[in-house]
Amino acid sequence: MVNIIFTCGDINGIGPEVSLKSIRQVFNSEKYSIIFICPENIFEHYRSLLDFRIPINYCNIDNPVFLSGHLNLIGLGNAQFNPGMPTDISGKISLAAIELASKLALSKKTDGIVTAPISKISLEMAGINFPGHTEILADICNTNDYGMMFLSDNMKAALTTIHIPLKDIPANITENKLFKIINLVVNTLKTDIAMKKPKIAVLSLNPHGGENGRLGKEEEEIIAPVIKIFPSEIVEGPFVPDAFFGKGLHLKYDAVVGMYHDQVLIPFKMLNFDKGVNFTAGLPIVRTSPDHGTAFDISGKLQANPSSTIEAFKWNVIIAQNRKIKNAG
Repeated sequence: MVNIIFTCGDINGIGPEVSLKSIRQVFNSEKYSIIFICPENIFEHYRSLLDFRIPINYCNIDNPVFLSGHLNLIGLGNAQFNPGMPTDISGKISLAAIELASKLALSKKTDGIVTAPISKISLEMAGINFPGHTEILADICNTNDYGMMFLSDNMKAALTTIHIPLKDIPANITENKLFKIINLVVNTLKTDIAMKKPKIAVLSLNPHGGENGRLGKEEEEIIAPVIKIFPSEIVEGPFVPDAFFGKGLHLKYDAVVGMYHDQVLIPFKMLNFDKGVNFTAGLPIVRTSPDHGTAFDISGKLQANPSSTIEAFKWNVIIAQNRKIKNAG
């Protein structure tokens, strides 16, 4: 039996909707125990609209007891509900759900967390100074060795830099940072994805791979030297991104390490827009998320597609089970 938590995300976005739609589809009382952290009134609102008929176990927030055959609800009280609008309240609830889920996962009461989308605007309105889930979870878990990865059946990828402006990217690509993310990806593929001999491609930063220093020296001075630290049968590059994806070379590698957010996310989302999964590698807990945002424009309209959240649940179960096997061995 695997215990997985779903968090509500920003309650004014599509998080509660896609969570309940996903839970309804993946629910299996013999395989999984599922927990949902959400304000009670928001849960009841979507439960009614979605005709959600799975039995509910209303848990005590301080000492929850989880039952199989039920959706285990950990309520966060009642909250002001403004569909489509980021608010300070929705920001505070987003963080509260993440903190509680992390506490349960760190104490080994659950095996993994599927986080619904949160809003940077809501967090800022609540006075919470984090750019996203990845940084919040790394802070809660007190780890510096973490990375943002993206998972799908046809492509897995990781980022060297995450949520920073384009103008700041070159200064944030260092030998130490690049080595750590490549090493993290290698270990993640071996442990969490259970690959015995992973092969990783590393992308260049500058157009045409820097053209021997004419368009930038990061490839010569940072990226290529770091790649050479690893065995050539494990890590190759640096590859020119447009040609790499244009020729479909991502299919020949188990993962791709890119230098910045859009360099990786544009091709990844073109290939996996409804089924991509965000995974925070390097944490002591298993955290996956749908690869989309709060979609405030369709919040409350029951139009949200749960496919990415369902995939996030599936990958969460795979990784949690692989970690159990490794720890047992």
